[in-house]
Amino acid sequence: MLAISADTPLVGCDFSSAPTKRKQNQLAWGRLQGHVVSVDRLVACPSLAETEAALQHCGSWVGGFDLPFGLPRTLVETLGWPTQWEALINHYAALSRADIRDAFAGFCRARPVGGKFAHRATDGPAGSSPSMKWVNPPVAFMLHAGVPLLRSVGASFPGIQAAAQWTPRVALEAYPGLLARSCVGATSYKSDDVSKQTAARLLARKDIITVLESGDNRLNLRLRLSHAQRDAITQDAKGDALDAVLCLMQAAWGLVQHVSGAPCFGLPSTVDPLEGWIVTA
Repeated sequence: MLAISADTPLVGCDFSSAPTKRKQNQLAWGRLQGHVVSVDRLVACPSLAETEAALQHCGSWVGGFDLPFGLPRTLVETLGWPTQWEALINHYAALSRADIRDAFAGFCRARPVGGKFAHRATDGPAGSSPSMKWVNPPVAFMLHAGVPLLRSVGASFPGIQAAAQWTPRVALEAYPGLLARSCVGATSYKSDDVSKQTAARLLARKDIITVLESGDNRLNLRLRLSHAQRDAITQDAKGDALDAVLCLMQAAWGLVQHVSGAPCFGLPSTVDPLEGWIVTA
Protein backbone atom coordinates (compact mmCIF):
# COMPACT_ATOMS: atom_id res chain seq x y z
CA MET A 1 0.00 0.00 0.00
CA LEU A 2 1.30 3.47 -0.89
CA ALA A 3 2.59 5.12 2.29
CA ILE A 4 2.21 8.75 1.28
CA SER A 5 0.75 11.34 3.65
CA ALA A 6 0.80 15.11 4.12
CA ASP A 7 4.04 14.64 6.11
CA THR A 8 5.88 12.96 3.24
CA PRO A 9 9.01 14.91 2.23
CA LEU A 10 8.87 16.88 -1.00
CA VAL A 11 11.60 17.43 -3.56
CA GLY A 12 11.85 19.59 -6.65
CA CYS A 13 14.57 18.91 -9.20
CA ASP A 14 16.01 21.12 -11.91
CA PHE A 15 17.63 18.44 -14.06
CA SER A 16 20.48 18.36 -16.56
CA SER A 17 21.28 15.28 -18.63
CA ALA A 18 25.01 16.02 -18.25
CA PRO A 19 25.55 17.92 -14.98
CA THR A 20 28.93 19.44 -14.16
CA LYS A 21 30.35 21.57 -11.37
CA ARG A 22 29.40 24.64 -13.42
CA LYS A 23 25.88 23.40 -14.27
CA GLN A 24 24.71 21.19 -11.42
CA ASN A 25 21.44 19.42 -10.84
CA GLN A 26 19.55 21.34 -8.18
CA LEU A 27 17.35 19.69 -5.58
CA ALA A 28 15.01 21.69 -3.36
CA TRP A 29 13.85 19.60 -0.40
CA GLY A 30 10.85 20.73 1.58
CA ARG A 31 7.64 19.85 3.38
CA LEU A 32 3.97 20.70 3.35
CA GLN A 33 2.16 22.19 6.34
CA GLY A 34 -1.45 22.88 5.45
CA HIS A 35 -1.10 25.04 2.33
CA VAL A 36 2.40 26.28 3.18
CA VAL A 37 5.47 24.80 1.46
CA SER A 38 8.65 25.26 3.49
CA VAL A 39 12.06 24.75 1.92
CA ASP A 40 14.33 22.72 4.19
CA ARG A 41 17.49 22.74 2.10
CA LEU A 42 18.88 23.29 -1.38
CA VAL A 43 21.28 20.62 -2.63
CA ALA A 44 23.53 20.92 -5.70
CA CYS A 45 24.62 17.69 -7.41
CA PRO A 46 27.47 17.93 -9.95
CA SER A 47 26.89 14.44 -11.37
CA LEU A 48 24.12 11.98 -12.12
CA ALA A 49 25.57 9.59 -9.53
CA GLU A 50 25.35 12.26 -6.82
CA THR A 51 21.80 13.09 -7.91
CA GLU A 52 20.86 9.45 -7.56
CA ALA A 53 22.52 9.20 -4.15
CA ALA A 54 20.66 12.27 -2.90
CA LEU A 55 17.33 10.77 -3.95
CA GLN A 56 18.24 7.45 -2.33
CA HIS A 57 19.01 9.19 0.97
CA CYS A 58 15.34 9.79 1.80
CA GLY A 59 13.09 6.75 2.16
CA SER A 60 9.93 8.32 0.77
CA TRP A 61 9.16 11.48 -1.18
CA VAL A 62 6.89 13.12 -3.68
CA GLY A 63 9.03 14.84 -6.28
CA GLY A 64 8.58 17.21 -9.19
CA PHE A 65 11.22 16.62 -11.86
CA ASP A 66 11.90 18.98 -14.75
CA LEU A 67 12.31 16.35 -17.46
CA PRO A 68 9.87 14.50 -19.73
CA PHE A 69 8.73 11.03 -18.69
CA GLY A 70 7.39 9.94 -22.08
CA LEU A 71 7.47 10.40 -25.85
CA PRO A 72 4.72 11.38 -28.30
CA ARG A 73 2.68 8.34 -29.31
CA THR A 74 2.84 9.41 -32.97
CA LEU A 75 6.65 9.37 -32.84
CA VAL A 76 6.85 6.00 -31.10
CA GLU A 77 4.41 4.31 -33.48
CA THR A 78 6.07 5.80 -36.58
CA LEU A 79 9.49 4.55 -35.46
CA GLY A 80 8.09 1.11 -34.63
CA TRP A 81 9.28 1.29 -31.03
CA PRO A 82 7.52 -0.52 -28.15
CA THR A 83 4.16 1.03 -27.26
CA GLN A 84 4.17 -0.16 -23.65
CA TRP A 85 5.94 2.39 -21.42
CA GLU A 86 8.34 0.13 -19.48
CA ALA A 87 9.39 -1.62 -22.69
CA LEU A 88 9.77 1.72 -24.45
CA ILE A 89 12.00 3.11 -21.70
CA ASN A 90 14.13 -0.05 -21.74
CA HIS A 91 14.53 0.29 -25.52
CA TYR A 92 15.22 4.03 -25.31
CA ALA A 93 17.79 3.69 -22.51
CA ALA A 94 19.72 1.13 -24.58
CA LEU A 95 20.18 3.61 -27.44
CA SER A 96 23.10 6.02 -27.65
CA ARG A 97 22.39 9.72 -27.87
CA ALA A 98 23.64 9.63 -31.46
CA ASP A 99 21.12 6.87 -32.22
CA ILE A 100 18.34 8.98 -30.70
CA ARG A 101 19.37 12.08 -32.63
CA ASP A 102 19.52 10.17 -35.92
CA ALA A 103 16.13 8.52 -35.37
CA PHE A 104 14.42 11.76 -34.45
CA ALA A 105 16.10 13.73 -37.25
CA GLY A 106 14.90 11.13 -39.74
CA PHE A 107 11.37 11.42 -38.37
CA CYS A 108 11.50 15.21 -38.74
CA ARG A 109 12.80 15.06 -42.33
CA ALA A 110 9.72 13.08 -43.34
CA ARG A 111 7.35 15.66 -41.82
CA PRO A 112 5.96 18.82 -43.45
CA VAL A 113 7.41 22.26 -42.77
CA GLY A 114 5.81 23.74 -39.67
CA GLY A 115 5.11 20.33 -38.18
CA LYS A 116 8.51 18.70 -37.95
CA PHE A 117 8.22 17.72 -34.27
CA ALA A 118 5.58 15.46 -32.77
CA HIS A 119 4.00 16.74 -29.55
CA ARG A 120 2.50 15.07 -26.52
CA ALA A 121 -1.01 16.03 -25.46
CA THR A 122 0.40 17.82 -22.39
CA ASP A 123 2.61 20.18 -24.42
CA GLY A 124 -0.27 22.46 -25.39
CA PRO A 125 -1.68 23.27 -21.93
CA ALA A 126 1.80 23.29 -20.36
CA GLY A 127 3.49 25.34 -23.08
CA SER A 128 6.39 22.89 -22.98
CA SER A 129 8.94 21.87 -25.60
CA PRO A 130 8.33 18.56 -27.40
CA SER A 131 9.99 15.71 -25.53
CA MET A 132 11.68 14.54 -28.74
CA LYS A 133 13.69 17.77 -29.03
CA TRP A 134 17.43 17.07 -28.88
CA VAL A 135 18.72 20.69 -28.86
CA ASN A 136 17.73 23.98 -27.20
CA PRO A 137 16.78 22.43 -24.80
CA PRO A 138 17.89 18.77 -25.22
CA VAL A 139 14.87 17.36 -23.42
CA ALA A 140 15.13 14.06 -25.31
CA PHE A 141 18.48 13.48 -23.63
CA MET A 142 17.05 14.56 -20.26
CA LEU A 143 14.49 11.77 -20.61
CA HIS A 144 17.27 9.38 -21.66
CA ALA A 145 19.30 10.14 -18.52
CA GLY A 146 16.59 10.99 -16.03
CA VAL A 147 13.88 8.36 -16.27
CA PRO A 148 16.31 5.41 -15.86
CA LEU A 149 17.83 7.25 -12.88
CA LEU A 150 14.40 7.63 -11.28
CA ARG A 151 13.60 3.99 -11.93
CA SER A 152 16.91 2.99 -10.33
CA VAL A 153 15.89 4.67 -7.06
CA GLY A 154 12.54 2.88 -7.05
CA ALA A 155 10.37 5.81 -8.10
CA SER A 156 6.86 5.26 -9.39
CA PHE A 157 5.10 7.27 -12.07
CA PRO A 158 1.41 8.11 -11.53
CA GLY A 159 -0.46 8.59 -14.78
CA ILE A 160 1.90 6.16 -16.46
CA GLN A 161 1.84 3.24 -14.05
CA ALA A 162 -1.29 1.81 -12.40
CA ALA A 163 -1.84 2.68 -8.75
CA ALA A 164 -0.95 -0.88 -7.75
CA GLN A 165 2.61 -0.16 -8.94
CA TRP A 166 3.08 3.04 -6.96
CA THR A 167 5.87 3.10 -4.39
CA PRO A 168 6.63 5.48 -1.48
CA ARG A 169 8.81 7.46 -3.89
CA VAL A 170 6.49 9.26 -6.29
CA ALA A 171 7.85 11.03 -9.37
CA LEU A 172 5.71 13.69 -11.04
CA GLU A 173 6.78 15.38 -14.26
CA ALA A 174 7.10 19.10 -13.55
CA TYR A 175 7.74 22.13 -15.72
CA PRO A 176 8.93 25.27 -13.90
CA GLY A 177 8.20 27.53 -16.87
CA LEU A 178 4.48 26.83 -16.50
CA LEU A 179 4.36 28.17 -12.94
CA ALA A 180 6.84 30.99 -13.62
CA ARG A 181 4.74 32.31 -16.52
CA SER A 182 1.67 32.38 -14.30
CA CYS A 183 3.62 34.68 -11.95
CA VAL A 184 5.38 37.09 -14.35
CA GLY A 185 4.00 36.33 -17.80
CA ALA A 186 6.53 35.88 -20.58
CA THR A 187 9.19 37.93 -18.76
CA SER A 188 12.55 36.12 -18.84
CA TYR A 189 13.98 35.41 -15.39
CA LYS A 190 17.18 33.46 -16.08
CA SER A 191 20.02 32.86 -18.50
CA ASP A 192 23.11 30.65 -18.64
CA ASP A 193 24.75 33.40 -20.74
CA VAL A 194 26.60 35.75 -18.37
CA SER A 195 26.05 38.70 -20.72
CA LYS A 196 22.27 38.20 -20.39
CA GLN A 197 22.19 37.94 -16.60
CA THR A 198 20.62 41.35 -16.26
CA ALA A 199 19.04 43.41 -13.51
CA ALA A 200 15.68 42.90 -15.22
CA ARG A 201 15.99 39.14 -14.89
CA LEU A 202 17.03 39.51 -11.25
CA LEU A 203 13.88 41.57 -10.66
CA ALA A 204 11.78 38.90 -12.38
CA ARG A 205 13.16 36.21 -10.05
CA LYS A 206 12.29 38.41 -7.07
CA ASP A 207 8.79 38.95 -8.46
CA ILE A 208 8.22 35.21 -8.91
CA ILE A 209 9.27 34.55 -5.33
CA THR A 210 7.01 37.35 -4.08
CA VAL A 211 4.00 35.82 -5.85
CA LEU A 212 4.80 32.36 -4.49
CA GLU A 213 5.29 33.67 -0.96
CA SER A 214 1.98 35.54 -1.08
CA GLY A 215 -0.03 32.38 -1.78
CA ASP A 216 -1.91 34.32 -4.46
CA ASN A 217 -0.87 32.03 -7.31
CA ARG A 218 -2.42 29.37 -9.53
CA LEU A 219 -1.53 26.61 -7.06
CA ASN A 220 -3.06 28.33 -4.01
CA LEU A 221 0.04 27.38 -2.04
CA ARG A 222 2.31 29.69 -0.06
CA LEU A 223 6.08 29.34 -0.23
CA ARG A 224 8.09 29.86 2.95
CA LEU A 225 11.80 30.72 2.65
CA SER A 226 14.45 31.90 5.08
CA HIS A 227 16.18 35.18 4.29
CA ALA A 228 19.33 33.26 3.34
CA GLN A 229 17.40 30.96 1.01
CA ARG A 230 15.64 33.87 -0.67
CA ASP A 231 18.98 35.60 -1.26
CA ALA A 232 20.60 32.44 -2.63
CA ILE A 233 17.72 31.76 -5.02
CA THR A 234 17.47 35.31 -6.34
CA GLN A 235 21.24 35.62 -6.79
CA ASP A 236 21.42 32.42 -8.88
CA ALA A 237 21.29 34.12 -12.27
CA LYS A 238 21.06 30.79 -14.13
CA GLY A 239 17.73 30.26 -12.39
CA ASP A 240 18.49 26.65 -11.46
CA ALA A 241 17.71 27.06 -7.76
CA LEU A 242 14.47 28.89 -8.53
CA ASP A 243 13.48 26.22 -11.06
CA ALA A 244 14.02 23.55 -8.39
CA VAL A 245 11.74 25.49 -6.03
CA LEU A 246 9.10 25.89 -8.76
CA CYS A 247 9.21 22.11 -9.27
CA LEU A 248 8.92 21.67 -5.49
CA MET A 249 5.76 23.77 -5.50
CA GLN A 250 4.27 21.69 -8.30
CA ALA A 251 5.07 18.48 -6.39
CA ALA A 252 3.41 19.99 -3.32
CA TRP A 253 0.26 20.67 -5.36
CA GLY A 254 0.23 17.01 -6.42
CA LEU A 255 0.60 15.93 -2.79
CA VAL A 256 -2.28 18.21 -1.74
CA GLN A 257 -4.47 16.58 -4.39
CA HIS A 258 -3.50 13.11 -3.20
CA VAL A 259 -4.17 13.68 0.50
CA SER A 260 -7.44 15.43 -0.42
CA GLY A 261 -8.61 12.24 -2.12
CA ALA A 262 -8.12 13.20 -5.77
CA PRO A 263 -7.00 10.28 -7.94
CA CYS A 264 -3.54 10.14 -9.50
CA PHE A 265 -2.08 13.16 -7.66
CA GLY A 266 -4.35 15.51 -9.57
CA LEU A 267 -3.35 14.31 -13.05
CA PRO A 268 -6.16 13.96 -15.62
CA SER A 269 -7.86 10.58 -15.87
CA THR A 270 -7.27 10.60 -19.63
CA VAL A 271 -3.45 10.61 -19.55
CA ASP A 272 -1.89 8.52 -22.31
CA PRO A 273 0.44 6.22 -20.32
CA LEU A 274 2.96 6.26 -23.16
CA GLU A 275 3.26 10.06 -23.07
CA GLY A 276 2.75 11.04 -19.42
CA TRP A 277 1.53 14.42 -18.20
CA ILE A 278 3.00 17.55 -16.58
CA VAL A 279 1.58 18.05 -13.09
CA THR A 280 -0.65 21.18 -12.74
CA ALA A 281 -1.02 21.51 -16.56
